Amino acid sequence: MNIYKLLSGIAALCLLVALYLALSGNLPQAGPFFIAFFLSLAISFRGYEKLKGFTYTTIIFAAVTTALYYPQHFQSVNGFKLATLITPLIQIIMFGMGTSMSFGDFVGVVKMPKGVLIGVVSHFIIMPTIGYTLASISGFPPEIAAGIILIGCSPNGMASNVISYLAKANLALSITITAISTMLAPIVTPVLMSMLAGAFVQIDTLHMMWDIIKMVIIPIGAGLLFNRLFSGKVKWLDAAMPLVSMAGIAFIIVIITAAGRDSLLTIGPALLLLVLIHNLSGYTLGYWSGRLFKMSERDCRTIAIEVGMQNGGLASGIAKEMGKMATVGLAPAIFGPLMNITGSILASWWQSKPTGDEATYVETGRAH
Repeated sequence: MNIYKLLSGIAALCLLVALYLALSGNLPQAGPFFIAFFLSLAISFRGYEKLKGFTYTTIIFAAVTTALYYPQHFQSVNGFKLATLITPLIQIIMFGMGTSMSFGDFVGVVKMPKGVLIGVVSHFIIMPTIGYTLASISGFPPEIAAGIILIGCSPNGMASNVISYLAKANLALSITITAISTMLAPIVTPVLMSMLAGAFVQIDTLHMMWDIIKMVIIPIGAGLLFNRLFSGKVKWLDAAMPLVSMAGIAFIIVIITAAGRDSLLTIGPALLLLVLIHNLSGYTLGYWSGRLFKMSERDCRTIAIEVGMQNGGLASGIAKEMGKMATVGLAPAIFGPLMNITGSILASWWQSKPTGDEATYVETGRAH
C-alpha cells in the first residue's frame, strides 16, 4: 500500500478521535491527536502533485496547535526568552530575500512604470484602509485591533512572487513591486501606523522607522551586495536560504502563538474571520484596481496578489519591537499561513485560466 495513502488514512483516524474527544468535553486530551492529524496530513500531501504546495502550511498548523496546547515549551528555555530570537530571524530571512534579488529588479520601475505605480499605491491604500475599517468594527481590545492595521500597513512578502509565478501572472512586475514596497516600508509603514493605529496604541514613528531599517533595509542591502559579489559561487547557500526562511517564519509564528495563547483562545475564530476578509478583499480590490486602469489580465493578477499578500514576518517583528508581541503580533501570525493557503488556491484556479497573452489563445477560451 502506498505510504502516502496510509498516512492519509492515519490523518483521518486522528481527526475523528480528536473531534470525538473535543466534542465529548475532553479537549485537553484531543491535543496530541490534532497534532498527529496535521503532521500525517502534511507528509501525505507530498504524495499528491496538486497538494504538495500545502505541505509547509499544514506543518505550520501542526506547530501552532502544539504551541496552543503546550505554550510553556515555546516561551523560554532555561531562562532564555525565545522571543529574543525573532528580530535576528527576520534579519536572516530578509538577508535571504536580498540574496535572491538583484539590482536589476529595481530597473523594472523604468520598464513598467504604470504597473509598478498602480501596484505599490494600491497596496499601501487598499490594505491599510481595509485593516483600519476591520479593526474599528471588530470590538477587539485596542492592541489586538492595532495588529490588524499593522499587517495592512506592511509591505509585500516574497511569497507573492512565488504565487504570481504559479498564477501565470507577470513575475517581473511582481518582483519589482515587492522590491519597491519593501524599500518604502521604513517611511510608509510607520507613517500609516501613526495615522491609523494611533487611536488604538501609542506609536513611536521614528523608533519604528529605525526598527524597519534594522530588520529590512540593512539585511536586504547586505543580501543584494552578497548576490552581486558571489552570485552562483555559493550553491549551498542558494539552496539553504529558502529552507532557513521557511523554518524561521514557522518558528516566529509558534513563539507568537504561545505568547498570545490566552487571547487567541478567546477571540481566535473572530480574528481568523477578519484576517480572512482582509486578505480576500485585498485580492479582489487589487485585481479591480488593475482593471480600472486598463491593465492586461496578467498584470491584474499580479496586482491582486501583490495587494493581498503581506510580509507577516516583518509585521511580527515590529510587534515584538513594540513590546506587544502577544497582542499586536496575533493578526500578523494568523495572516501569514492563511495567505499562503488562499494564495495557493487562487494560483491553482488562475493556472487553468488563459491570460489572453498565450500564442495559442482562442476566442472561445477567454476567461470571464
